[in-house]
Amino acid sequence: MKRQQFQHPFLPYFLVVPQVLIISIFFVWPAAQAIYQSFVLEDAFGLGVQFVWFENYESIFNDRQYVVSATFTAIFSTLVAFFSMALALFLAVKADGILKGATSYKILLIWVYAVAPAVAGIVGTFLFTRNLGPLYNLLIASGWDFNPQVNVADAAFTVILVSVWKQVSVNFIYFLAGLQSIPTYVREAALIDCKSNVRRFWTIIFPLLAPTGFFVLVINITYAFFDTFGVIDTMTRGSPAGGTNTLVYKVYQDGFLGLDLGGSSAQSVILMILVLVLTMVQFRFIERKIHY
Repeated sequence: MKRQQFQHPFLPYFLVVPQVLIISIFFVWPAAQAIYQSFVLEDAFGLGVQFVWFENYESIFNDRQYVVSATFTAIFSTLVAFFSMALALFLAVKADGILKGATSYKILLIWVYAVAPAVAGIVGTFLFTRNLGPLYNLLIASGWDFNPQVNVADAAFTVILVSVWKQVSVNFIYFLAGLQSIPTYVREAALIDCKSNVRRFWTIIFPLLAPTGFFVLVINITYAFFDTFGVIDTMTRGSPAGGTNTLVYKVYQDGFLGLDLGGSSAQSVILMILVLVLTMVQFRFIERKIHY
């Protein structure tokens, strides 16, 4: 194979410079600023700065509300990732087997992809509005004493449901593409070897979707941690009593609303470390079991 060479030795570096600048400006510099501010105590107007070492971190771990937010984030992220992936996989399998009207079916499932998280939150607010929202009236009619303004579990149910609905379309696209990339001869061989549809899916089709599933898992965890900010901000704003606060939303509340810049910076550093560790675990242990 002929090896390609650049005519000018500095051309490769010149092509890489824009990406390096983007990463430096929008990731490295903000991360460095957050790390620095997490060690200082600064007033809201930036007129006074005092170096306090690890006091901001100590205050975080002694804050009961932060523990509540961390617990809710773990439960919320797990449920959103699981149900959005499971529902999308089910719909993708059904769409892959449709012969008539497949295009209309796919469009109806994909259109939600164009909805922004904040808009999805507004839609959810209307659906669960007291005495007016259709889903609220349906839950009340079913005998559920539904009150998301007071009950944390009810409020969590609303944001989880809307977050799952928002993400299903994205997962559907990837799973459907993964299913359609499986060669026809493999499907025909599987049909001969295993007559049970359920068994054939779990023993043959599902393992072939492992690379797609791993990628979808990564983007879903990222979505649940960060992109659901708009849903929570428009639907509950962390209420009742901070019960639906995620770690990202608590950074916003403490930093932008509470003007605790040092504390919110320390929270963002902890969140950054958590996401890095979680990503390393995913690629270190989960990816090893995936065959491409």
